[in-house]
Amino acid sequence: MKPDDIKPDDRIRLRHMAEALTSLGRFVSGRRRQDLDNDQMLAYALVHALQIVGEAGSKISAETRAMNPAIPWAEIIGMRHRLVHAYVDVDLDLVWTTATEAAPALLAQIAPLLDGG
Repeated sequence: MKPDDIKPDDRIRLRHMAEALTSLGRFVSGRRRQDLDNDQMLAYALVHALQIVGEAGSKISAETRAMNPAIPWAEIIGMRHRLVHAYVDVDLDLVWTTATEAAPALLAQIAPLLDGG
């Protein structure tokens, strides 16, 4: 899918995802996993940014999702649901791994969809 083929509403949502993913990178920069246990603000920031990624992802049209099957849409949306609905039982190890490993990889998949737009 070329950037010009993406619907305007999907482009907005993809931009929201990219912004939240970029924020995750800034939030974890220079930090260690242990910081997450001792810094409630960091934990809240990471969880909130991941929720934004998932919510925006859930609003992407089925057409755009189908044309980008390498992006793990179900996992992105599923994580958002888990963070929102099971907020008392958040796995901070998973949050950290997602923020430090999965988020940069996802941003690398989404950024080309926004090029030229």
